[in-house]
Amino acid sequence: MSKPRHTLVVTQRFFDAETVHFLKSHGCNVVIAQLAQGQADGDLSERQLLDLLEDADGWIVGHANVTSSLLSRLPRLQVIARRGVGYERVDTAAVAAAGKVATIAIGGNDASVADHTVALMLAVCRQLKRCQLGLSANDWSIPLGGDLYRKTVGVVGLGRIGRGVLQRLSGFEVKPLIYTPHPDNAELEGIPRSCFVDLETLLEESDFITLHAPLNRHTHGLIDSRALKRMKPSAVLINTARGGLVRDADLLWALRENRLAGAGLDVFESESEPVLSAVTEQLIQLPNVIVTPHVGASTVEGLNRTNLIAAQCAVAVLEGRSPPGHCVIADGRRSTDLKENP
Repeated sequence: MSKPRHTLVVTQRFFDAETVHFLKSHGCNVVIAQLAQGQADGDLSERQLLDLLEDADGWIVGHANVTSSLLSRLPRLQVIARRGVGYERVDTAAVAAAGKVATIAIGGNDASVADHTVALMLAVCRQLKRCQLGLSANDWSIPLGGDLYRKTVGVVGLGRIGRGVLQRLSGFEVKPLIYTPHPDNAELEGIPRSCFVDLETLLEESDFITLHAPLNRHTHGLIDSRALKRMKPSAVLINTARGGLVRDADLLWALRENRLAGAGLDVFESESEPVLSAVTEQLIQLPNVIVTPHVGASTVEGLNRTNLIAAQCAVAVLEGRSPPGHCVIADGRRSTDLKENP
């Protein structure tokens, strides 16, 4: 193997040996950050990130904030490759202004998150938390759950994960309702036009509502007290997308007032707004809420797929090529600097 031409720093956990081999075979010296137990790169200060990245040509990142201030102090860094698809913590304008490239790992964890979404639906409606707590206290009484079978399921957002959820739910013979702001021909393919409704109709008619929209200024706080009041008292809310889509304090109110039957949450508002951590703690304690610590994408297979996609994007940039267009979220290079993709 030839001498490494580039240094690539990974600040994510669970980075597999096969992807490391791929990077090394493409001339990269791979440096995997040693994070403390329970620590993620989103917990690192700018000073800590600078210490890790001062010699980096490429960076495979998780949830760290990629800011103008950080980038201005890393002149050697060429590419920031997210192992994931959300990029609200990446200042894409700053990336482009600095002449760097930022990418996301589209297609790597869709199946994992879709699986997790259906798992949360079943866990809530079959009251698995109450069952577990009861048996732990030697209480063998039977909580009466409900079916997912032939229920009306509202899907907010019809990207890759939303489509995957619909595919999985077909076996449950559900009636799908879909809200997406701009349904195009690709989204309508194979889906009856009658399934597409406005958000108010979806909220009022669904037995389960599952969120798969991106987080942006239009969707922030999409599910608030007004939206929750439109939902059936027997309905279940699932969020495996982004915590900011739901006003968690409003959700806590709805659950405590029996305005909602239950919730399955993999993400929380407090992930980006720590002041709301007390609300998260109260949600976790409710018997009709199933919670997981933002693990929807975290399967061995899903992480290996996203690791490789992020690595392939990073290598393309370091070799002067363009990564797949659907993975690029910012590219500040001049077109004359790019090589033809083989």
